[in-house]
Amino acid sequence: MRRTLKLGAAAAVLAVVATGCGSGDDGGSKSQVDVKTTQDCATKTKDARDKGDLKEVKLQLQWVSQAQFAGYYAAVANCYYIDEGLDVKIVEGGVDIVPQDVLASGDVDYAISWVPKVLGSIEQGAGITDVAQIFERSATTQISFKNKDITSPADLKGHNVGSWGFGNEWELFAGMQSADVKLEDINLVQQAFDMNAFLAGDIDAAQAMTYNEYAQVLETKNPDTGKLYTPDDLNVINWNDVGTAMLQDAIWATTDKLSDPDYQDQTVAFIKGSIKGWAFVRDNPEEAADIVAASGSELGKSHQLWMTNEVNKLIWPSTNGIGIIDQDAWDQTVDIALHTKNETGATIISKPPPDTAFTNDYVQQAIDELNDEGVDTMGADFEPIDVTLEEGGK
Repeated sequence: MRRTLKLGAAAAVLAVVATGCGSGDDGGSKSQVDVKTTQDCATKTKDARDKGDLKEVKLQLQWVSQAQFAGYYAAVANCYYIDEGLDVKIVEGGVDIVPQDVLASGDVDYAISWVPKVLGSIEQGAGITDVAQIFERSATTQISFKNKDITSPADLKGHNVGSWGFGNEWELFAGMQSADVKLEDINLVQQAFDMNAFLAGDIDAAQAMTYNEYAQVLETKNPDTGKLYTPDDLNVINWNDVGTAMLQDAIWATTDKLSDPDYQDQTVAFIKGSIKGWAFVRDNPEEAADIVAASGSELGKSHQLWMTNEVNKLIWPSTNGIGIIDQDAWDQTVDIALHTKNETGATIISKPPPDTAFTNDYVQQAIDELNDEGVDTMGADFEPIDVTLEEGGK
């Protein structure tokens, strides 16, 4: 994991997150991480380790440290995993890392990845199971400047349309297919993982995650006004509204190991700690952003807080309880994976996934226990905060 030297409170949390310890607090939002409680948790963790009371667990992320994964970093920093008897090490991802492959090979205990990407791996033989669907909503959008007049998939005809590829393209292709827009009707552009080509005018409609690339545009000065772009400058195609959204960040476990009672208990404990972490992020977005920044993330302060806030919107309020896999959403994801073709004519999968591809057994047990402990697993009263982006996300 990359680590960046930081001063003050952030440095204290950096040490905590790197070693699997942290602290709880009074539940209120804070702009600075509480060093004292962090140190208290570090002591608590050391004592538990010395006694041999902890089970070491590795979690593989699908990308580098950022607020997309704030709940897991918060669970470490606040000792939520320690409270469940787990000593969790977070392993960052990267361009050349496929989380589900790392999990299937036995190198980690759990992994975070998108459902459509994993469905293909399961068909190819990966024995892994979605045990908690953390993101209920998709964050993928297609954005354009207002003067392009692109407000729906049908409007993409005749335009330069950006796509990252690498398994991120399926909601776009499904949306086009639903509007009878064929690939030959657009100019498909290989989009880099930034918004430079879009800002330069080389891409008319670009892929953008609500929590990242969309913010990158709003952090950029409009050369015509000398001020930052605003949402009023953009049109957004949201695949949740179109009906071609697919399930994204989920917690994946090893299927065969789920027959082991010890791994079952560990999985429930891991999900409990993770949910408590996400509940903390919901109620303390500013402090959660600080925790992620201290973990080594290179994103600026305002961008990190924006991401925290937008990720919260993907989870809260939860329809059935955070992590519960909704059958209709699962079926929609599978249907798109079966019937949507990419530019090569391929689909994600050729047959329905096995019944072992997901289960609600462990997340439901975790939710039941958390409800008994007084943890809000629904977030019915959740309200996002207002975030002011600075130039460059500073």
